[in-house]
Amino acid sequence: MVAALRYLVGACGRARGSFAGGSPGACGFASGRPRPLCGGSRSACTSSFDIVIVGGGIVGLASARALILRHPSLSIGVLEKEKDLAVHQTGHNSGVIHSGIYYKPESLKAKLCVQGAALLYEYCQQKGISYKQCGKLIVAVEQEEIPRLQALYEKGLQNGVQGLRLIQQEDIKKKEPYCRGLMAIDCPHTGIVDYRQVALSFAQDFQEAGGSVLTNFEVKDIEMAKESPSRSIDGMQYPIVIKNTKGEEIRCQYVVTCAGLYSDRISELSGCTPDPRIVPFRGDYLLLKPEKCYLVKGNIYPVPDSRFPFLGVHFTPRMDGSIWLGPNAVLAFKREGYRPFDFSATDVMDIIINSGLIKLASQHFSYGVTEMYKACFLGATVKYLQKFIPEITISDILRQVAVRGPSWLWQQPMKVSDNNIYCFLWRCFALLLTGSTCSFK
Repeated sequence: MVAALRYLVGACGRARGSFAGGSPGACGFASGRPRPLCGGSRSACTSSFDIVIVGGGIVGLASARALILRHPSLSIGVLEKEKDLAVHQTGHNSGVIHSGIYYKPESLKAKLCVQGAALLYEYCQQKGISYKQCGKLIVAVEQEEIPRLQALYEKGLQNGVQGLRLIQQEDIKKKEPYCRGLMAIDCPHTGIVDYRQVALSFAQDFQEAGGSVLTNFEVKDIEMAKESPSRSIDGMQYPIVIKNTKGEEIRCQYVVTCAGLYSDRISELSGCTPDPRIVPFRGDYLLLKPEKCYLVKGNIYPVPDSRFPFLGVHFTPRMDGSIWLGPNAVLAFKREGYRPFDFSATDVMDIIINSGLIKLASQHFSYGVTEMYKACFLGATVKYLQKFIPEITISDILRQVAVRGPSWLWQQPMKVSDNNIYCFLWRCFALLLTGSTCSFK
C-alpha cells in the first residue's frame, strides 16, 4: 500500500521537498474524517488528511473513490474550487462511451478504454444510472476511405473491442435507415451516458465510505510546511500545506492533482512540470430539430484521417433524446470560456508564450481554414453532413454552440444570437493568431 501511494507522487517529488518523519504506515491514519488543526497563531482552523485530491471532476472523484475503497483506514479529502462538483469538463462533454477502437494496439489508452467501457456499463447497472448502448457506425462514404476503414477494423480487433463487424451498404441501411455509405464498421458496444451523474455517484460512494468533499476551495498554493502548527498534536505528520484564495489551509501527507483545465498550473504549484500545457478549444455543435431526430438512431462517425488527431464531425444522440451534429474546434481565449467572447488575458498569454500551438497550427493550416469556414457558414457544415444523411437540410438544423477542449471541454447547446459576421470576424482573429484549429479527443 505504501509503495502504491508513494508512486502517485514519487515521479514529481513531494510538493517541492521531502517529507519529514516516517512512512505513512507508522503514523496511524484517521478514520476518514478530517482532524482540526487549530493553531494559536492562525485566524481559522485547518484540517488534515492523509491524501488530498485536488479537483472534483470525474477523474478526481474516481481516484478518491478507488483509494478510499481500497484503503478505508486513510483519511482522504477532495478539494473543488466550484460550489458544485463536476461542472466543467465532466459536465460538458458528448457523453459517448467509447469502445477503444481508435487507439494503438497494446497501448495503455487502448487497454483502459476497452476495460473502462465494460466497467462503466457494469457500474451504471449497479447504481441504476441511465445509459443507452446505442452502438456506433464508422462509415466510409468515399472509395478512398475503405482501406483506412479496414485498417481501423483490424486495430479494433487487436484491441479486443467487443462485437465489431464490417458491414456493407444493405446492412448499413438496417442499422441506420437514412445513412448512406459504401462500407462501415458496426461497433455495438459504444453507448451514451450522462457523465456528471456518474461523477456524482462516485462522490456519493466516496463520502459514504468516509471521505470528505470541500467545495468552494480554490487552490492558490501548495508548499511544504516550514514548522509544525502551534499546539498541534500532529506535529509534522502532515507536512504539505495547501492554501486557497481565502487564506484557508489544508494539511496532508500526499497530494494527487486532477485539476482538468488547470492541471498544468496546479502541477506546477505542486513542484512538478507544467508540461504538457493546456490549450483551450471551443467546439461548435449543431442541434437537429426534434421532429427530425428520427433520421439518426445511434452514433454515426466518419472514417478518421490518420494525418490529423481528430475524429471528424459526427452524429451524436443524447440521453435526453436530442441529436447533436459536430463538432469543429476553434481556439478559445479563456480556459473556461464557454461563450464566443469570453476572454482572459492570462490564458491568452499562456497560449502565445508557453504552448506549442503555433507549431501545430502551422502544420495543419489548410485543415484549420476549412474548419473555420465550416464554423462560420452553416451551409458548409450541412453539405458535409449530407454525405452521410442526404435528407438533412439547413431547415432541419438549429444553430447552436457547444464548447469543448482542450480534452473534452464543452457545454450544453445555446442558441446563438450573434450575427454571423461577428462570429466570423472573431474566428478569423483566432485563425490569424494560431493558423489553425484542432479537436483533441
